[in-house]
Amino acid sequence: MPYTIPAIEDIAQPELAARLQHLLDNKTKPVGSLGQIERLAQRIGLALGSEAPVLKDPQLVVFAGDHGLAARGVSAYPSDVTWQMVENFLAGGAAVSVLARQNGIGLTVVDCGVRHDFAPRPGLVISKIAAGTADALEGPAMTPAQCRTAMAGGAALVMDLPGNALLLGEMGIGNTSAASMLMARLTGLDIVDCTGAGTGLDAEAVQRKIGILRQVLARHADATDPLAALAAFGGFEIATMAGAVLQAAAERRVIVVDGFIASAAVLVASTLQPAVLQRCVFAHRSGERGHALMLAHLKAEPLLDLGLRLGEGSGAALAWPLLMSACAILREMASFESAGVSRQDGVSEGAPVVAP
Repeated sequence: MPYTIPAIEDIAQPELAARLQHLLDNKTKPVGSLGQIERLAQRIGLALGSEAPVLKDPQLVVFAGDHGLAARGVSAYPSDVTWQMVENFLAGGAAVSVLARQNGIGLTVVDCGVRHDFAPRPGLVISKIAAGTADALEGPAMTPAQCRTAMAGGAALVMDLPGNALLLGEMGIGNTSAASMLMARLTGLDIVDCTGAGTGLDAEAVQRKIGILRQVLARHADATDPLAALAAFGGFEIATMAGAVLQAAAERRVIVVDGFIASAAVLVASTLQPAVLQRCVFAHRSGERGHALMLAHLKAEPLLDLGLRLGEGSGAALAWPLLMSACAILREMASFESAGVSRQDGVSEGAPVVAP
């Protein structure tokens, strides 16, 4: 499937930023007293190009795929858990299913390359490239054509979604390994700093995982640009997610980034098109080793720090009410002038100043 990386415009908009800041500073509160919520409100306002932003029909997409490298023991769980969890998502029993339902968020699961054949049903999109990626220690996880096809599938998916907000989720046994290698290659950090326990490896298993990932990185030493690295390390769900992120950014949707794997997809997308980051809200700082360093590389300010490391989009769903609150503050909170409330100097906004 042909795929062209979309152009992503710079939406810095200094005049709108100044107006948004003025609105926030003139709400009935001390300047800056709502802290990060004020910065969040401005980010959403800029992303949507509005002084009174409204988030509509939020859509959480769980991108699922299997990884050939998982056969080498880089995860505490067998690959069958990928398809079993997809069934759990569709049955409404997973954490992200509960949280999406609670918050009125649409939930779609995408089979990007799961090693299982699913029966068609509502809420499931079949966009399977292959039944899992290849073993990246033996060769590239994906061919360049497969990588572009996956990205094109992510773009097409977003085009068909309603709303103006995309929340990112994922499922794939072995995908923390792919994310760690993408992070190491695209940031220049050592793989030790990028690799954690994933689904629950003990310390000895983590060291074995690091050794395997170091071998894979050496095997693909020439895969230095974002698309080459993505093809070399995988996976199908990360490539599909990267394509979805680029399309969502082109459409000026707000992109709510979950944890480590979702951040790796954004890392790829933003390395290709840096203005992607202007549309991103980072939901949380994951408990997965490496995520804090990745967020620092992306100059991201996560909303939550709860020790989450589940994935699925669970952190994005948990953070969603904060985005809704930030928009409501901009639209509905009174100004000093409209409420007739005195400022710190004792003068109401708009009240005449009488000379002594």
